[in-house]
Amino acid sequence: MEVLSILLDAAMGYLGAGVGAGLAAIGAGIGIGRIGGSALESMARQPESIGDIRSNMIVAAALVEGAAFFGIIVCLLVIFLT
Repeated sequence: MEVLSILLDAAMGYLGAGVGAGLAAIGAGIGIGRIGGSALESMARQPESIGDIRSNMIVAAALVEGAAFFGIIVCLLVIFLT
């Protein structure tokens, strides 16, 4: 009975890490999609500021992606270090 409890705890850790990595990837995809959509909408409204909007969009997308990579790395550490 004790072995089953230990195995169940380990399985829940792996399941939680997998769900966390998936949520981090989904959240990053939604965030980058919203950034791109808003940037395209603002470029359509003010075509003379395309360069500024594009550079700000790239910086914001990189920050969102960095946060997603951090979440995925934490989940991978949970998987491989437990």
